[in-house]
Amino acid sequence: MKLEKILHKYTSILIAIIMLAGCATVGPDYVAPEIKTPSQWNTSAPGGTPETDRSGDSLATWWMNLDDPALILLIEHALKNNIDVKKAESRIREARAQRGVSEAGLYPSVDGSGSYTLSRTENHSEAGKTRELFAAGLDAAWEIDLFGGVRRSVEASLASYEASREDYRMVYVSLAAEVALNYVDVRTFQERLAIVEENLKLQAETYELANHRYKAGLVTQLDVDRAKTSLDETRASIPSLTTNLIAARNRLSALMGEHPGYVDAKLADIKPLPVTPLSIALGVPAEMVRRRPDVRTAERELAAQTALVGVATAELYPKLNLAGSIGIDASTFGGLVSGNNRVAAIGPRMSWNIFNAGAVRSNIEIQNARQEQALLQYENTVLLALEEAENAITAYANEQVRAQSLEDAMKSSADSLQLVLAQYKSGLIDFQDVLDVQRTFLSVKDNLAVSKGTVISNLVRLYKALGGGWTPDMPRAAEGSSGTPTGHNRAG
Repeated sequence: MKLEKILHKYTSILIAIIMLAGCATVGPDYVAPEIKTPSQWNTSAPGGTPETDRSGDSLATWWMNLDDPALILLIEHALKNNIDVKKAESRIREARAQRGVSEAGLYPSVDGSGSYTLSRTENHSEAGKTRELFAAGLDAAWEIDLFGGVRRSVEASLASYEASREDYRMVYVSLAAEVALNYVDVRTFQERLAIVEENLKLQAETYELANHRYKAGLVTQLDVDRAKTSLDETRASIPSLTTNLIAARNRLSALMGEHPGYVDAKLADIKPLPVTPLSIALGVPAEMVRRRPDVRTAERELAAQTALVGVATAELYPKLNLAGSIGIDASTFGGLVSGNNRVAAIGPRMSWNIFNAGAVRSNIEIQNARQEQALLQYENTVLLALEEAENAITAYANEQVRAQSLEDAMKSSADSLQLVLAQYKSGLIDFQDVLDVQRTFLSVKDNLAVSKGTVISNLVRLYKALGGGWTPDMPRAAEGSSGTPTGHNRAG
């Protein structure tokens, strides 16, 4: 009965301590910062794109808007197999486990113990005596979170966990964009190589024309040499274009988590560039800021650092530990079962770091400074996001205008080329005029191919700048069955 009386005696004390532990939480309570953003974009929407088109689904899987089956398959494969995605998944699991470690500090720890002791006493007047002692028991310890230091630590670990989820989403956003950009490079280099082959045929015909007129005594050897030089210059561009094409294909293979050459057969056939959609879900700047994973990561890191200020502040105050044990001693192993010799102990222990030469307060200053830095980092991330989006809108719109101008220039230069060839055959103009017009035509045609690729690349960069390429359930897939943690979670 003694044991029961002891436990009953301290029950009321324990309840009072638990109630007291929930009353005080030192340090600042986190409030998400309010960032003012423009009500509309500073740059006009490209090509009549409605700024009020706010389809989240359109942004989440923006590559579907490009209507290119090969690109869609590449992105889907990369999102499943990319090494960076797997690393981000691992970081989520790490942060989730760290959250569990922090939460464990809210609860008591219990250790089980058992021992066996054999002792012998010697006496000159009597025979030695041997004594056996069997013991078993439980030891419990609990740091009462009087001032909320442990709770602040849990807040910090939860915010860090949520930041890892946003990092995961950022990997998705960047990966989808990088796959698309390299795919556009592949198609652009293929188109440019095809243009070179067409140009070689055209220049070969020009060379034969100059050679024929030379043999007929109508022109000098100079025309033949000029035609041959132009032909060789065009042929010299093939190796560098081929090198760039192979590099883009190899990069695609690596992004997909595969060895070089994996996509070669899949992209062997020359296909046109993806089509540009009729509209883009620009939304408004505030929506972009709320959607971008890098901004969301910075906000969660600010929340984590704010909680760490509370963790540091709690070190100014005393700590209360409650320790208890219950056990059984017996001279035989069977005696442990009967439990006649029970022992129990329970009691509090308080510690207070009274003098530390200002180390605790200095650490609080450190954490406050880091919180200020985290806030500034968040504000800077927002500004950079707005800058990137504005630049992407401008680049996409202006490159469309440039591509249209090059389209018009190519038509004009094609007409000019036909005219000068006819005049040269008639002996009305010098061969240098033919070469000049021909070079202009070839240059404009190549520039047009590059510009068309740049239009699509700038569109991809715009989708990325708007935070497109992820859905709220993406981290859940990385977490398996564990799901989303309890508590405040802004990541979803």
